[in-house]
Amino acid sequence: MRCCGAGWLSRRSRPATGAECYGQKDRQSHMSAGSNRRLFKRAAIVTGSSSGVGRSIALALAEEGADVALLGRRMKFLRTVARECGEFGAKAVCYRVDLLRDTELRGLKRQVMRDFGGVDILVHSAGVIALSSFAAASLRDFDWQYGCNVRAPFALTQLFLSSLIQRRGQVVFINSTAGLAAGSGVSQYAATKHALKAVADSLREEVNASGVRVLSVHLGRTATPMQARVHELEGKNYHPSYLIQPEQVAEAVVGALVAGPEAEITDIRIRPLLKPRMPLQKK
Repeated sequence: MRCCGAGWLSRRSRPATGAECYGQKDRQSHMSAGSNRRLFKRAAIVTGSSSGVGRSIALALAEEGADVALLGRRMKFLRTVARECGEFGAKAVCYRVDLLRDTELRGLKRQVMRDFGGVDILVHSAGVIALSSFAAASLRDFDWQYGCNVRAPFALTQLFLSSLIQRRGQVVFINSTAGLAAGSGVSQYAATKHALKAVADSLREEVNASGVRVLSVHLGRTATPMQARVHELEGKNYHPSYLIQPEQVAEAVVGALVAGPEAEITDIRIRPLLKPRMPLQKK
């Protein structure tokens, strides 16, 4: 059983030749307040930004003054997010690109560097999951999850690493608690999330000396369209109010990004307060 995160991009997606820019007309009205915004004039890339956690992070970055490159597979939703970012005076550019195609990634790099001049923040929020018992799991699904959850963020980071180093930037990997401890039915997904943590940890050891910070955010079940589909595949009732809210994740990420340069927050773990089968206590 497969489930796509907000930022998974189909192999049939169009190349990133139709980038669309929003927010420039409103920019001047926010310039005077720029000094009070903690990420003013920073350039951020957010994958999976059409909905869920990626959308909330993109909006939170824009609210703090950052300009955002929005990556996702559904331009209709990306445009909506871009307009919302524009309300904060942020420049927001939408890119539809297949993260599994190296040629399109190289084209994306050229466009982002042209549109933004460089990258200060790179947020990997796109992800996919396939649920299956170990015995029945498909190797094709394994390759698909590896490509989306590990290879794509590795390749994208590699492309923009020189700019991140030049700007003493930051990289955020939105991971899962399955990347810390694997449960049943998610052997392949958990393996890719463990691998993603290894990518982040190794990258951190290499780039810290250059002033680049690397953060892994391990999320439990979060109220997103992806989680709604997971519940459906599991045959469970979906109660988003009992889950982590995307805005809470965005708040934690921004808090780490704006920490003073003397410190680095390397890992954040967030889980729902209420666990499965735990009743809500009435006051």
